[in-house]
Amino acid sequence: MTNDVDTLATARYVTTDGMLKEHPDLAPWRPPVGITPRLSDAELVTLATMQAILGYTSEAKWLRHARAHLRHLFPYLPQQPGYNKRLRKAAGLMRSVNRILATTTSVWSDDVWVVDSTPVECGRSRETVKRSDLAGWAECELLRERPRQTLIGDKNYFGRGFERELSEHGVQLLRPARKGERERPGAALFKPPRQVIESINETFKGQLDLERHRGRTPGGVIARVMQRILALTAAIWHNDATGQTVLRSLIAYDH
Repeated sequence: MTNDVDTLATARYVTTDGMLKEHPDLAPWRPPVGITPRLSDAELVTLATMQAILGYTSEAKWLRHARAHLRHLFPYLPQQPGYNKRLRKAAGLMRSVNRILATTTSVWSDDVWVVDSTPVECGRSRETVKRSDLAGWAECELLRERPRQTLIGDKNYFGRGFERELSEHGVQLLRPARKGERERPGAALFKPPRQVIESINETFKGQLDLERHRGRTPGGVIARVMQRILALTAAIWHNDATGQTVLRSLIAYDH
């Protein structure tokens, strides 16, 4: 495989198509009798991934670009309302594909995780707030079927109940001591992971436009956040498969 955007898109499509043939239950539900979508689920996931990597926050502009430059990859492209609807319904599929992709990389076996939270803006202007269904809503997923991990976070990840729940899942939490606490184990390990965390957040915000997701409903935000996470995972997966020294680099794909 070569390290360019067309090859990444092709590899992304072939892999997702194979996953869906092996696990058809991953695809969004649709009636057993009906019209087969002209844009397949594998093509949709690939299209969404490339949108995030190439930095298009507007779906309408992205589809215009795809019609002008990516017809050799996507013979059929829907209109913006249809694409938006399909994308929201595909959030679960993107989450599943993201996880399966991650398990095939050489870094999946790491038993040390870093964790942080970065704000995802849901409305800046008064008019946006009026149109948004996101006030007071937020959700995050931390752990699924990964026991015996070490989790390194900052001092805001605290609480006896929180640490007890992690411990019950076989996860050891390392974090700096809060004011008034005694020194906790692992203090010498915190500075390098903080630099990694800030770098990852900058990739999401600076290159993948996480803060400009344009979602106005919980479903829309989930789909667009998953779209960007999948884009980064796909780049890491492809860089890993092509023997690149820096797995998280998007330079070869974001132009």
